[in-house]
Amino acid sequence: MNIVFMGTPDFAVPCLKALVESGENVSAVFTQPDKPKGRGYKLTPPPVKEYAVSQNIPVYQPVSMKKGEEADEAYDVLCKLAPDLVVVVAYGQILPKRILDIPKTYCINIHASLLPKYRGAGPIQWSILDGEKVTGVTSMIMAEGLDTGDMLIKAELEIGENETADELHDRLSVLGADVLLKTVDAIKKGDVCPEKQDDTLSNYAPRLTKELCPIDFNKTASQIHNQIRGLSSWPCAVAEVAGRRLKVFRSELDGIRHGGAPGEVCDKDRFTVVCGDGFGITFTEVQADGGKRMKTADYLRGNKL
Repeated sequence: MNIVFMGTPDFAVPCLKALVESGENVSAVFTQPDKPKGRGYKLTPPPVKEYAVSQNIPVYQPVSMKKGEEADEAYDVLCKLAPDLVVVVAYGQILPKRILDIPKTYCINIHASLLPKYRGAGPIQWSILDGEKVTGVTSMIMAEGLDTGDMLIKAELEIGENETADELHDRLSVLGADVLLKTVDAIKKGDVCPEKQDDTLSNYAPRLTKELCPIDFNKTASQIHNQIRGLSSWPCAVAEVAGRRLKVFRSELDGIRHGGAPGEVCDKDRFTVVCGDGFGITFTEVQADGGKRMKTADYLRGNKL
Protein backbone atom coordinates (compact mmCIF):
# COMPACT_ATOMS: atom_id res chain seq x y z
CA MET A 1 0.00 0.00 0.00
CA ASN A 2 1.00 3.57 -0.63
CA ILE A 3 0.78 5.13 2.85
CA VAL A 4 1.14 8.75 3.95
CA PHE A 5 1.92 9.15 7.66
CA MET A 6 0.97 12.18 9.75
CA GLY A 7 2.35 12.53 13.27
CA THR A 8 4.58 14.69 15.43
CA PRO A 9 5.72 13.68 18.96
CA ASP A 10 7.54 10.71 20.47
CA PHE A 11 4.25 8.83 20.84
CA ALA A 12 3.91 8.61 17.04
CA VAL A 13 7.41 7.31 16.30
CA PRO A 14 6.81 3.61 17.14
CA CYS A 15 3.85 3.60 14.73
CA LEU A 16 5.88 5.07 11.87
CA LYS A 17 8.78 2.77 12.67
CA ALA A 18 6.47 -0.26 12.67
CA LEU A 19 5.18 0.62 9.19
CA VAL A 20 8.70 1.06 7.83
CA GLU A 21 10.10 -2.09 9.43
CA SER A 22 7.14 -4.17 8.24
CA GLY A 23 7.97 -3.20 4.66
CA GLU A 24 5.07 -0.82 4.01
CA ASN A 25 5.61 1.90 1.41
CA VAL A 26 5.51 5.15 3.40
CA SER A 27 5.71 7.66 0.57
CA ALA A 28 5.65 10.82 2.70
CA VAL A 29 5.44 12.12 6.24
CA PHE A 30 3.54 15.21 7.36
CA THR A 31 4.52 16.68 10.71
CA GLN A 32 4.37 19.95 12.62
CA PRO A 33 6.95 22.68 11.87
CA ASP A 34 10.25 22.75 13.75
CA LYS A 35 9.96 24.71 17.01
CA PRO A 36 12.48 26.69 19.09
CA LYS A 37 13.54 24.85 22.23
CA GLY A 38 15.94 25.29 25.12
CA ARG A 39 17.65 28.38 26.43
CA GLY A 40 19.07 29.20 23.02
CA TYR A 41 15.68 28.77 21.33
CA LYS A 42 17.29 26.57 18.72
CA LEU A 43 14.90 25.31 16.04
CA THR A 44 14.33 21.64 16.83
CA PRO A 45 12.64 19.10 14.54
CA PRO A 46 9.79 16.94 15.86
CA PRO A 47 10.74 13.33 16.74
CA VAL A 48 8.72 12.01 13.78
CA LYS A 49 10.69 14.21 11.38
CA GLU A 50 13.99 12.99 12.82
CA TYR A 51 13.02 9.37 12.21
CA ALA A 52 11.59 10.07 8.74
CA VAL A 53 14.78 11.86 7.67
CA SER A 54 16.85 8.92 8.92
CA GLN A 55 14.80 6.67 6.61
CA ASN A 56 14.99 9.08 3.64
CA ILE A 57 11.22 9.63 3.65
CA PRO A 58 10.10 12.99 2.21
CA VAL A 59 8.85 15.32 4.97
CA TYR A 60 6.27 18.11 4.72
CA GLN A 61 5.60 20.60 7.52
CA PRO A 62 2.65 22.88 6.74
CA VAL A 63 1.69 25.34 9.46
CA SER A 64 -1.97 24.55 8.79
CA MET A 65 -3.86 21.87 6.88
CA LYS A 66 -7.12 23.84 7.01
CA LYS A 67 -6.51 27.25 5.49
CA GLY A 68 -3.92 29.43 3.81
CA GLU A 69 -1.36 28.93 1.08
CA GLU A 70 0.47 26.12 2.88
CA ALA A 71 -2.79 24.21 3.34
CA ASP A 72 -3.46 24.45 -0.40
CA GLU A 73 0.08 23.28 -1.16
CA ALA A 74 -0.31 20.34 1.23
CA TYR A 75 -3.58 19.38 -0.45
CA ASP A 76 -1.92 19.46 -3.88
CA VAL A 77 0.99 17.33 -2.63
CA LEU A 78 -1.37 14.75 -1.17
CA CYS A 79 -3.41 14.60 -4.37
CA LYS A 80 -0.24 13.91 -6.36
CA LEU A 81 0.90 11.27 -3.88
CA ALA A 82 -2.50 9.55 -4.30
CA PRO A 83 -2.17 7.46 -1.13
CA ASP A 84 -4.12 4.28 -0.58
CA LEU A 85 -4.18 5.06 3.14
CA VAL A 86 -3.40 8.00 5.41
CA VAL A 87 -2.30 7.15 8.96
CA VAL A 88 -2.60 9.87 11.61
CA VAL A 89 -0.99 9.53 15.05
CA ALA A 90 -0.84 12.54 17.39
CA TYR A 91 -0.37 14.92 14.46
CA GLY A 92 -1.62 17.98 16.32
CA GLN A 93 -3.78 19.34 13.51
CA ILE A 94 -7.42 18.77 12.63
CA LEU A 95 -7.82 17.60 9.04
CA PRO A 96 -10.54 19.16 6.85
CA LYS A 97 -12.91 17.02 4.81
CA ARG A 98 -11.04 17.60 1.55
CA ILE A 99 -7.97 15.93 3.10
CA LEU A 100 -9.99 13.07 4.61
CA ASP A 101 -11.44 12.34 1.17
CA ILE A 102 -8.07 11.93 -0.61
CA PRO A 103 -6.97 8.35 0.22
CA LYS A 104 -8.40 5.43 -1.76
CA THR A 105 -9.41 3.60 1.44
CA TYR A 106 -9.40 5.62 4.66
CA CYS A 107 -7.75 8.18 6.85
CA ILE A 108 -7.22 6.24 10.06
CA ASN A 109 -6.18 7.49 13.47
CA ILE A 110 -4.49 5.77 16.38
CA HIS A 111 -5.88 7.23 19.61
CA ALA A 112 -4.53 6.54 23.11
CA SER A 113 -7.78 5.60 24.83
CA LEU A 114 -10.59 3.10 24.67
CA LEU A 115 -12.98 5.24 22.66
CA PRO A 116 -15.49 6.73 23.05
CA LYS A 117 -13.91 7.53 26.43
CA TYR A 118 -11.28 10.27 26.58
CA ARG A 119 -11.65 11.97 23.24
CA GLY A 120 -9.28 14.90 22.88
CA ALA A 121 -5.65 15.89 23.34
CA GLY A 122 -4.92 14.49 26.81
CA PRO A 123 -6.28 10.93 27.05
CA ILE A 124 -3.23 9.40 28.74
CA GLN A 125 -3.01 11.98 31.50
CA TRP A 126 -6.74 12.20 32.14
CA SER A 127 -7.16 8.44 32.41
CA ILE A 128 -4.71 8.58 35.34
CA LEU A 129 -6.14 11.79 36.81
CA ASP A 130 -9.56 10.12 36.88
CA GLY A 131 -8.18 7.01 38.57
CA GLU A 132 -8.90 4.58 35.72
CA LYS A 133 -7.55 1.05 36.21
CA VAL A 134 -7.65 0.11 32.51
CA THR A 135 -6.97 2.05 29.32
CA GLY A 136 -5.80 1.22 25.83
CA VAL A 137 -5.55 2.20 22.18
CA THR A 138 -8.22 2.47 19.49
CA SER A 139 -7.82 2.66 15.72
CA MET A 140 -10.62 4.48 13.95
CA ILE A 141 -11.71 5.87 10.61
CA MET A 142 -11.32 9.63 10.82
CA ALA A 143 -14.35 11.90 10.63
CA GLU A 144 -14.63 15.67 10.78
CA GLY A 145 -15.47 15.64 14.50
CA LEU A 146 -12.88 15.31 17.26
CA ASP A 147 -12.12 11.58 17.68
CA THR A 148 -15.67 10.68 16.68
CA GLY A 149 -15.05 8.29 13.77
CA ASP A 150 -16.04 4.64 13.51
CA MET A 151 -13.81 2.34 15.57
CA LEU A 152 -11.83 -0.50 14.00
CA ILE A 153 -9.56 -2.28 16.50
CA LYS A 154 -9.11 -1.85 20.26
CA ALA A 155 -6.45 -3.16 22.62
CA GLU A 156 -6.35 -2.57 26.36
CA LEU A 157 -3.84 -2.69 29.19
CA GLU A 158 -3.96 -2.24 32.95
CA ILE A 159 -2.65 0.94 34.56
CA GLY A 160 -0.21 0.28 37.41
CA GLU A 161 -1.04 1.64 40.86
CA ASN A 162 2.02 3.93 40.85
CA GLU A 163 2.40 4.27 37.07
CA THR A 164 3.00 7.82 35.84
CA ALA A 165 1.72 9.43 32.66
CA ASP A 166 5.21 9.19 31.15
CA GLU A 167 5.41 5.46 31.78
CA LEU A 168 1.91 4.83 30.49
CA HIS A 169 2.66 6.98 27.42
CA ASP A 170 5.58 4.73 26.50
CA ARG A 171 3.61 1.50 26.91
CA LEU A 172 0.66 2.84 24.93
CA SER A 173 2.91 4.00 22.09
CA VAL A 174 4.18 0.43 21.68
CA LEU A 175 0.65 -0.96 21.90
CA GLY A 176 -0.44 1.63 19.33
CA ALA A 177 2.11 0.34 16.84
CA ASP A 178 0.74 -3.18 17.23
CA VAL A 179 -2.85 -1.99 16.77
CA LEU A 180 -1.81 -0.02 13.68
CA LEU A 181 -0.21 -3.02 11.97
CA LYS A 182 -3.28 -5.16 12.69
CA THR A 183 -5.52 -2.42 11.31
CA VAL A 184 -3.46 -2.02 8.13
CA ASP A 185 -3.51 -5.79 7.63
CA ALA A 186 -7.31 -5.86 8.04
CA ILE A 187 -7.71 -3.03 5.51
CA LYS A 188 -5.51 -4.87 3.01
CA LYS A 189 -7.65 -7.99 3.39
CA GLY A 190 -10.90 -6.04 3.18
CA ASP A 191 -11.70 -7.41 6.61
CA VAL A 192 -12.67 -4.26 8.50
CA CYS A 193 -15.78 -4.03 10.67
CA PRO A 194 -16.32 -0.36 11.56
CA GLU A 195 -18.20 0.16 14.83
CA LYS A 196 -19.98 3.42 15.54
CA GLN A 197 -19.14 5.19 18.78
CA ASP A 198 -21.82 5.61 21.41
CA ASP A 199 -21.69 9.34 22.08
CA THR A 200 -23.54 8.91 25.36
CA LEU A 201 -20.48 7.06 26.74
CA SER A 202 -17.97 9.69 25.63
CA ASN A 203 -16.04 12.17 27.72
CA TYR A 204 -13.48 14.80 26.84
CA ALA A 205 -9.78 14.88 27.74
CA PRO A 206 -8.61 18.46 27.18
CA ARG A 207 -5.04 19.73 27.10
CA LEU A 208 -3.48 20.08 30.53
CA THR A 209 -3.11 23.50 32.12
CA LYS A 210 -1.16 24.81 35.10
CA GLU A 211 -4.42 25.35 36.96
CA LEU A 212 -4.34 21.61 37.63
CA CYS A 213 -1.02 21.82 39.51
CA PRO A 214 -1.82 22.90 43.11
CA ILE A 215 -2.41 19.99 45.48
CA ASP A 216 -5.45 20.38 47.73
CA PHE A 217 -4.84 18.20 50.78
CA ASN A 218 -8.56 18.24 51.57
CA LYS A 219 -8.95 15.75 48.73
CA THR A 220 -8.54 12.03 49.31
CA ALA A 221 -5.12 10.40 49.23
CA SER A 222 -6.09 8.50 46.08
CA GLN A 223 -7.18 11.67 44.29
CA ILE A 224 -3.90 13.40 45.14
CA HIS A 225 -1.89 10.33 44.13
CA ASN A 226 -3.67 10.30 40.76
CA GLN A 227 -2.99 14.02 40.34
CA ILE A 228 0.73 13.53 40.93
CA ARG A 229 0.93 10.58 38.54
CA GLY A 230 -1.15 12.24 35.84
CA LEU A 231 0.81 15.50 35.83
CA SER A 232 4.24 13.90 36.27
CA SER A 233 5.86 15.12 33.06
CA TRP A 234 4.03 18.43 32.66
CA PRO A 235 2.83 20.65 34.23
CA CYS A 236 3.61 18.74 37.48
CA ALA A 237 1.73 18.71 40.77
CA VAL A 238 2.81 21.35 43.30
CA ALA A 239 2.56 21.02 47.09
CA GLU A 240 2.64 23.79 49.68
CA VAL A 241 3.64 21.87 52.79
CA ALA A 242 5.70 22.57 55.93
CA GLY A 243 6.23 26.12 54.69
CA ARG A 244 7.80 24.95 51.43
CA ARG A 245 6.75 24.85 47.81
CA LEU A 246 7.67 21.62 46.04
CA LYS A 247 7.01 20.00 42.71
CA VAL A 248 6.01 16.40 43.32
CA PHE A 249 6.80 13.88 40.58
CA ARG A 250 6.10 10.58 42.33
CA SER A 251 4.18 9.36 45.34
CA GLU A 252 2.85 6.28 47.08
CA LEU A 253 -0.26 5.56 49.13
CA ASP A 254 0.63 4.35 52.62
CA GLY A 255 -2.82 2.90 53.34
CA ILE A 256 -2.72 4.08 56.96
CA ARG A 257 -5.17 6.37 58.72
CA HIS A 258 -3.36 9.14 60.57
CA GLY A 259 -4.32 11.76 63.11
CA GLY A 260 -3.74 15.37 62.23
CA ALA A 261 -5.19 17.89 59.85
CA PRO A 262 -5.05 17.67 56.05
CA GLY A 263 -1.70 19.00 54.82
CA GLU A 264 0.13 18.12 58.02
CA VAL A 265 3.34 16.07 57.76
CA CYS A 266 2.70 12.92 59.81
CA ASP A 267 5.94 11.06 59.04
CA LYS A 268 8.97 13.33 58.70
CA ASP A 269 11.33 10.47 57.87
CA ARG A 270 9.33 9.41 54.82
CA PHE A 271 7.63 12.74 53.96
CA THR A 272 4.10 11.44 54.43
CA VAL A 273 1.30 14.01 54.48
CA VAL A 274 -2.22 13.64 55.86
CA CYS A 275 -5.01 13.92 53.27
CA GLY A 276 -8.67 14.80 53.54
CA ASP A 277 -9.81 11.21 54.12
CA GLY A 278 -7.28 10.70 56.93
CA PHE A 279 -4.99 8.49 54.86
CA GLY A 280 -1.41 9.48 54.14
CA ILE A 281 0.39 10.11 50.88
CA THR A 282 4.16 9.69 50.72
CA PHE A 283 6.16 11.85 48.34
CA THR A 284 8.96 9.80 46.76
CA GLU A 285 10.40 12.24 44.20
CA VAL A 286 10.37 16.02 44.56
CA GLN A 287 11.97 19.27 43.42
CA ALA A 288 12.28 22.45 45.47
CA ASP A 289 12.07 25.86 43.83
CA GLY A 290 15.42 26.49 42.16
CA GLY A 291 16.62 22.98 42.97
CA LYS A 292 17.05 19.69 41.15
CA ARG A 293 14.61 16.83 40.84
CA MET A 294 15.60 14.15 43.35
CA LYS A 295 14.46 11.20 45.42
CA THR A 296 12.78 12.29 48.61
CA ALA A 297 15.39 10.50 50.72
CA ASP A 298 18.08 12.68 49.14
CA TYR A 299 15.99 15.81 49.63
CA LEU A 300 15.43 15.06 53.33
CA ARG A 301 19.15 14.62 53.97
CA GLY A 302 19.63 18.33 53.32
CA ASN A 303 16.18 19.62 54.23
CA LYS A 304 14.75 18.57 57.57
CA LEU A 305 11.00 18.89 57.97
